Amino acid sequence: MATGRTHRPATRSRGIPEATVARLPLYLRALTALSERSVPTVSSEELAAAAGVNSAKLRKDFSYLGSYGTRGVGYDVEYLVYQISRELGLTQDWPVVIVGIGNLGAALANYGGFASRGFRVAALIDADPAMAGKPVAGIPVQHSDELEKIIKDNGVSIGVIATPAGAAQPVCDRLVAAGVTSILNFAPTVLTVPDGVDVRKVDLSIELQILAFHEQRKAGEETAAGDGAMPAATARDTSGDQGPDGDVPAVMPA
Repeated sequence: MATGRTHRPATRSRGIPEATVARLPLYLRALTALSERSVPTVSSEELAAAAGVNSAKLRKDFSYLGSYGTRGVGYDVEYLVYQISRELGLTQDWPVVIVGIGNLGAALANYGGFASRGFRVAALIDADPAMAGKPVAGIPVQHSDELEKIIKDNGVSIGVIATPAGAAQPVCDRLVAAGVTSILNFAPTVLTVPDGVDVRKVDLSIELQILAFHEQRKAGEETAAGDGAMPAATARDTSGDQGPDGDVPAVMPA
């Protein structure tokens, strides 16, 4: 079985835009649900609605994959599942280490969706000696002193950081030095990495703050409407923040 160290997805070399790459998992999730219901084909309109995008954007995204569907029939669900999975690199095994096994790290370790999407949790790592050997999701936690050896022995190229903010950068530095080239960061801090290392940040507090902003705007508009004033913009009007292809930029930097 191939590992994440022997192959990298071809999306960049093939020139697929990052905005399209970001939507591929949405299409795959919708297609997987259709496949589980034994739906053989799907129209671009139906799939776009299920993925939360417009059909024109979906057809453009799929054109980058060389998939155009059949007029009057639509897209073959099983083939698209395979095609998108292959493009995302999910037809192979990606060993992952999770560093920081507190409440969040333990929850991630217990997440059942990793294996079905091509990711194998190879190790759980924590700096607390009291955690060493303790099983979480059936995997014994290993001490952070073993981090470099674990990465080498398992051929790990993807690391997940779920540590407190103060520990995140030192952990990141060790991961990178050991050969990890992709990091998913749940710590509430911005990581500094060298060229060639990809970081995705997941910050739940930022997402909640953005929702609070929209709730406040909606409340203000309701008040203005009750006073007979015309609202200047709707709560969902984010056109001023759109990227070059009409997408609202992700709040989590790539």
